[in-house]
Parts: sequence; C-alpha cells; structure tokens
Amino acid sequence: SPDGTRIAVLVRDQVSNIWVWDLARQTLTRLTFDPAVDFVPVWVPDSRRLILASSRAGASNLYWQATDGTGEVERLTESPNGQFPDTITPDGRHVLFREDTTTETGSDISAVSLQTPRTVTPIVRTFFNDRNAQVSPDGRWLAYDSNESGREEIYVRPYPDVNTGRWLISTGGGRVPLWSRDSRQLFYLAPEGVVMAVRVEAGPAWRTNTPTSALSGEYFFGAPGLQRTFDISPDGRRFLMIKENYPDGKAGQNRLVLVQNWTEELKRLVPTN
Repeated sequence: SPDGTRIAVLVRDQVSNIWVWDLARQTLTRLTFDPAVDFVPVWVPDSRRLILASSRAGASNLYWQATDGTGEVERLTESPNGQFPDTITPDGRHVLFREDTTTETGSDISAVSLQTPRTVTPIVRTFFNDRNAQVSPDGRWLAYDSNESGREEIYVRPYPDVNTGRWLISTGGGRVPLWSRDSRQLFYLAPEGVVMAVRVEAGPAWRTNTPTSALSGEYFFGAPGLQRTFDISPDGRRFLMIKENYPDGKAGQNRLVLVQNWTEELKRLVPTN
C-alpha cells in the first residue's frame, strides 16, 4: 500500500479472492467474498481503497472496494471484454487498465475516471497486444509492454500526450515494467527471469542508459501476458517478491494416491459384526 502498512495479495483458495496482509500485526484478512473470481489488486494513493478485476457480472470488469471492509463493492466499468487494472495516475484521478478485445486490435490500454461520470478514454490502441501500463510517479512517462516486434518488449511514451513519442527500452525482450519511486529508474522482467534496470537521465527529453541486471533469483513472476507480481516498497529501498517454494521443481511435488477396492479395506479395518 502507498502508506507502507499493508500488502494486497491474490489468494487462490476455493475460488480466487483478494486478501490483505497487515505488516505491523502480521495478520492476513480476507477482503472479497464473492464466489466469482476477484484478482489484480491495485491500491489508490490514499491506501483506503483497492481497484480490482472481478468476473461477478460476467466478463472481468473493474471494481473498487474500501480496504477496511466497510461499504459495498462498486463497479467502475461495464464491458463484454475482459478488463484488468494496471495502475492509477499520480493525481489519483484515473485508472489505466488493459482490455482484451475480440477485434483485430488485441489487448489495448485505456483509462477510466474515478470521478463520475466514469468516462473511459483510449490511451494506446494498436494492432498488437499492449499491456501492463505504468505511469511514472512524476506523471511524465508511460511504460508498457507490447508484442509489436514479434516478442514482448518494453516501450515508453510521453504522458498524457502518448502520440508525441515512443521509445524501445528493452534489448532482448521484456514485460511488466515498474518505476522507481523517484521516476529515475525503470525496472522490467527479462525472458530469462531477471529483473532489469534502466536509469532515466534528468532533462526535458527521454534519455536512458543500457539495461543492466538488477535482481535475479528463484521468484514467481507468472506466465507471459499476466500482470506484474513484484513491487517496490514506498521508501524505494526494497523489492517485494513472491518466492518459489520449490525452485528445483522436485521437492514437495503434489502426489495423487489411488486406493482401489477401498470398501473392502474399510470392512477389514472396521468390521460391522
């Protein structure tokens, strides 16, 4: 959360729900209870609400809910297409989200106003899959991943005038960009599972250095096309990662035990006479 006190997580329990981990109390509290799939939590700047995707009305659309458990879940968008929140603009006025369309444009990036009326505005709409939009904390740049080159790469555009420039950032593939808290670095995930970093040079124009490795390890990043599964703490000093339980793929594997003729076994163990 922006205030640094809580962590919103997706827990795949009986279905799929959003839970909140309190860092001070070391407690995990369930936030959503609908039998539909709730996922992709995004905090609002004051830490009082979470934006989320939910399939409770059919296709996954955007909703928000108070994090103290009060009030009702409020719907933000209505669409027959799947929609997934990516980020909130620094001024807290708009949510940028991905919409998976059935048209030739694939996945597009749009914004919905958090004030009424809930106006939806297209941001990046191409003939490719444009996903995982992230606006820099200073509000100047939009980073996202796109497969327009034939593989997923990281691109940056000016914001909000996204059509006035475009730069390729990654050099060997990349997805799920993440800005540092001071907007001076841009992180992203390389195909080999390494978090890469690009330093943004100060000035009116976009200038960066060559991407370098920032973090590697046995962490869970999800499949290509999914949302980002790592974050940076509000003080900008630490990464928040999901650690793989068994990185070697061997220990702790789930096993299925099949017991045949179990009724005869039950009779032997628990005779009825």
